[in-house]
Amino acid sequence: MNLPQYQYRGAAALIALQDRFLREFVAFWRQAKAAGLQLPQNTGDPSYDSLEALLRHILRAARGYLTWICEKLELPDPQVIPTWEEYEIEKHADEYLDHLAERWAAPLKDIPEQRYFDQTYLSRWKAPYTIEEMLEHAVTHPLRHTYQLERLMGR
Repeated sequence: MNLPQYQYRGAAALIALQDRFLREFVAFWRQAKAAGLQLPQNTGDPSYDSLEALLRHILRAARGYLTWICEKLELPDPQVIPTWEEYEIEKHADEYLDHLAERWAAPLKDIPEQRYFDQTYLSRWKAPYTIEEMLEHAVTHPLRHTYQLERLMGR
């Protein structure tokens, strides 16, 4: 992932890591799908209704983290397109990963380091986060779900 020069290089590192782990999740997701993995039923969370729903959850969350960060920092809308419906998500996953990488690349490059730590904001799920913490959350989210799939596949 080629990123422009950032005022805060820590943000650039987190954005690059998120891209890497999103792509690793999608690759492992494809392995799980090819293996016929079934997600546990009756979790009460629609993100686990199917493997396609889980993929959509991961990609939609990556969009949501960036739009939330831009909103809190009063930056322009990053214009990330919404994800496709579940029946089309697999077909467009690589294209969407490229789109996410493009949209994530520049909005935060001119934000000074102190802005990543100077204030907490309520997330959409009502937990307080600094911008740095939300970036870290964006990195760990696909990792957590990759781990989940690995456990379900017995690895």
